[in-house]
Amino acid sequence: MSLKKKLGLGVASAALGLSLIGGGTFAYFSDTEVTNNTFAAGTLDLSVNPTTIVDVSNLKPGDVVVREFNLVNGGSLDISKIDLKTVTSVDDANNDNTDNFAKHIKVLFLENGDKTGWNFIEGWDYNDVISETTLYDLQAMTPDAVENLNSFWTKWLGIEGEESGLGAGDSDQMYVAFEFVDNNQDQNQFQGDTLNLEWTFTAHQTEGELK
Repeated sequence: MSLKKKLGLGVASAALGLSLIGGGTFAYFSDTEVTNNTFAAGTLDLSVNPTTIVDVSNLKPGDVVVREFNLVNGGSLDISKIDLKTVTSVDDANNDNTDNFAKHIKVLFLENGDKTGWNFIEGWDYNDVISETTLYDLQAMTPDAVENLNSFWTKWLGIEGEESGLGAGDSDQMYVAFEFVDNNQDQNQFQGDTLNLEWTFTAHQTEGELK
């Protein structure tokens, strides 16, 4: 085969190869956009003001202690409920207790003033989260401190106070009264004793929703 023919076959083969390679491609327009997305979680931030609700000394049977405090939602999310957990302990000064001091301290009421409503027939309908129970018995309960307890009729007849829960940036004013119950019996075993009360308020979020 002559050199000319060999060169011609080589060029033809190269052209065929290029056509096979380029045969599967085509030209097209394109446009690309990039989105930047974030998922930022909200915050639950419950505080109690003041942090010490009761600090009283020299109690005697028959004494009543009344205090007020605020539950504050400083977070960005609404709170659906606030559970109240009670824990007590007693420092027995003379090691002579035969009864529990917490059974002799009664919570007369824990009222949520912001949830209190007005009944046009009976007047104020107080929203007592806790009513007439001892600190000892309260340890077995977990009341919701921001629940609106007003009845249907109170809501129908008048102003029922704020809805249950605690909105972001909002606060509820609470009133509480404790009584050292005088049972008309010998309570000398409690002289010099100290009752320690720990109240833990636990906030819960509202239900998830479509965003």
